[in-house]
Amino acid sequence: MNNKGLIFIPDISGFTRFVNEVEIDHSRHIIQELLEVIINSNQIGLEISEIEGDAILFYKYGEMPDLKEVYTQVEKMFREFHKQLLSYDHRRLCQCKACTGAVELTLKVITHYGEFTGYNVKSFNKLIGKDIIIAHQLLKNDIEQHEYWLVTDSLGNSPLKDLSEKLSWNKSVKQTETGNIPFQYTQLTHLKNELPPDPVLDLEIKNKTKVLSFYREYDSEIIALLHGVVDFHTRKLWNIGIKDIDQVTHDVLPRLGTSHRCILDKGHQIVYTSSYSFTPEKIEYGETDSKKTNSIHFTFEKITDTRTALTIDLYLKKNPLMLGLFNLFAKKKMEKMFQQSLLKLEDFMKEVKVPA
Repeated sequence: MNNKGLIFIPDISGFTRFVNEVEIDHSRHIIQELLEVIINSNQIGLEISEIEGDAILFYKYGEMPDLKEVYTQVEKMFREFHKQLLSYDHRRLCQCKACTGAVELTLKVITHYGEFTGYNVKSFNKLIGKDIIIAHQLLKNDIEQHEYWLVTDSLGNSPLKDLSEKLSWNKSVKQTETGNIPFQYTQLTHLKNELPPDPVLDLEIKNKTKVLSFYREYDSEIIALLHGVVDFHTRKLWNIGIKDIDQVTHDVLPRLGTSHRCILDKGHQIVYTSSYSFTPEKIEYGETDSKKTNSIHFTFEKITDTRTALTIDLYLKKNPLMLGLFNLFAKKKMEKMFQQSLLKLEDFMKEVKVPA
């Protein structure tokens, strides 16, 4: 039995359309996160042979597995895959086609039992054998919907309907040059529909008061001004008092909950992206420190196609002592600092180029 085992291939459907029609960089990172979620959902000791772009070739040598155990694994991966997509869609900041379309990606799983062997290429264990070819051939089939679990007859003829009353099975055959491959499949869409809503993040200060507010208009398109103001990597170029920003989580795909370390003239603080809302006419973006003592909110309002109003509001937690100290020792200094920063932003925006 050393050369027999389970072949298990989760495949992200919609991947080809995704990378051909939308922003390559963002789509690449979205797929990378999804593949990591699938790998982290492995709970039955599957080994990875290789990652094949939009799919992962898992395997496990040994006797024919219990189908209930295999279904539990399929269900786990499918649920976690769609949890990730729902979470990103709910929390994302980016409005590009890759990010707005990611939630439409789907997952199918091919399972087959047969003979195969492996050989090592550096740290990778490549699999070869007739049954590896069969499993890959099954990725291309006539099943219309792409959210399914496919089980070949090699995994036994046990009554699949006993696995779950919610699974409705269909029989089919894959015709190949070397013969016909009988299989059964069931749609998994109901698992996605049963997922609970993405939990609301509690990142804002519940009891706060506005201590400073600034308004200025810029000869800039609203999206360009958003990028110029919010970008972690360039904020130090116009925001006086910020020496640098580092330790950014989700650097390529920022979202609600993304944190960064803001290095100030004196010390530093950890800050979270705590609020965001978007319409073509108005964009709101907020950040709150990890201790929930202060926050800053940016509001971008479209005036014309080439002119945008920016409002910056600073808040402090409602605390009489904190507010008193701020008014005595920090308010005038911060007011001057932000006025200079907004003036500096005007020159900086002449150099800003919006990502494609």
